Amino acid sequence: MTFLCMINRTCLGTSRTLCRARRTYMRSPAIWRAASTKHPKGFVPPTEEDLLDLQERVQDFTRREIPEDVAARTDQQNEFPSEMWKKLGEAGFLGVTADEEYGGLAMGYQAHCTILEEISRASGSIGLSYAAHSQLCVNQLSLNATEEQKTRFLTGLISGEKVGALAMSEHSAGSDVISMRTTAKAVDGGWLLNGTKMWITNGPDADFIVVYAKTEPEQGAKGITAFIVEKTFKGFSCARKLDKLGMRGSNTGELIFEDVFVPRDNLLGEVNRGVKVLMEGLDLERLILSAGPLGIMKAALDLVLPYTHARKQFGIPVAHNQLIQGKLADMYTKFCASRAYTFSTARQIDNSSSWPTGTMINTRDCAGAILYAAERATECTLDAIQLMGGNGYVNEIAAGRLLRDAKLYEIGAGTSEIRRMVIGRAFNKEYS
Repeated sequence: MTFLCMINRTCLGTSRTLCRARRTYMRSPAIWRAASTKHPKGFVPPTEEDLLDLQERVQDFTRREIPEDVAARTDQQNEFPSEMWKKLGEAGFLGVTADEEYGGLAMGYQAHCTILEEISRASGSIGLSYAAHSQLCVNQLSLNATEEQKTRFLTGLISGEKVGALAMSEHSAGSDVISMRTTAKAVDGGWLLNGTKMWITNGPDADFIVVYAKTEPEQGAKGITAFIVEKTFKGFSCARKLDKLGMRGSNTGELIFEDVFVPRDNLLGEVNRGVKVLMEGLDLERLILSAGPLGIMKAALDLVLPYTHARKQFGIPVAHNQLIQGKLADMYTKFCASRAYTFSTARQIDNSSSWPTGTMINTRDCAGAILYAAERATECTLDAIQLMGGNGYVNEIAAGRLLRDAKLYEIGAGTSEIRRMVIGRAFNKEYS
């Protein structure tokens, strides 16, 4: 059995065991949040065999379309390979949680994690852009758009002909997103948007962007509304593409809205109910994005396992040194524990789709999965550099890129500190 198969089957089995052991406790009403429509019509949770088959499909795709030279060039040039969108669309990966009638796979959140994990294994930055498109944009539209909006927007996004993004954060409203200053003033036939958004993944390339703005600023959280902004709208622009430490090539920008007229047909959800869309989207965003660090940890193991067994010092492979064995064991167990947490959480959401109360989403575990995986990925990539010695410190080897990419996941989609606060507040709610 190959190392790859060993990881896949061992970790899938582990997550199933954890899922069974915690089920009664995790159904506590105080820590579950009901959400009635988080899956497509007629959704059936995928079997373990379905997920393994999907994983093999994605691995075939990444070997063919995202080999190491593509990943390295994307990082070095800080430019997303634009032809990748249509390739991802043709492979069927851009609408994994979307309804089949719009071209989606309708396979749910375990499948989405599986795809992101393997794409991130090949390239962290391509994986991040993929997630911003498929989860932050496509899934938000799948869950909240009208049928007319789905027909108008989803088909192009799922085929890869169009690129999607979500714009929430601002210069002064990162973790405290409710303090956003972008406004939407009601006018005849729609709204005028004014303000800026910052650190927007896919922002420089996006055709359609889910944008949050304050329709009634004096109402605070109860005055936020979600809109679908099209890049052709007058007054919309990308001020600059950011030059980042890591995730280079996942094009990220600052967006400007200057009297951007958004027609009523592009309202997403209800007026002043944007926080509901936002917060429910954040739970699923954190869960899906936790698969990104999993892929990076896999890539780190891909580097160091063959290297430490081939490189000899003092006449033996360095992997025969017990100190090296300890690091390898720690990397492997951190990866497997992280994967078990992510996939058990995704499995609970998928399996609850048929519950009479509707899909149940555990805010605490969505935050916990990405908190744990992100921090373990940074540790694993640091260990990968150490295990490779001088070779790990040169840019010809991917280890440094993996570290730079991994660090993003401790910051984006809510910092590690915010995730701990989310978990703590969930406990406070449960025991109040």
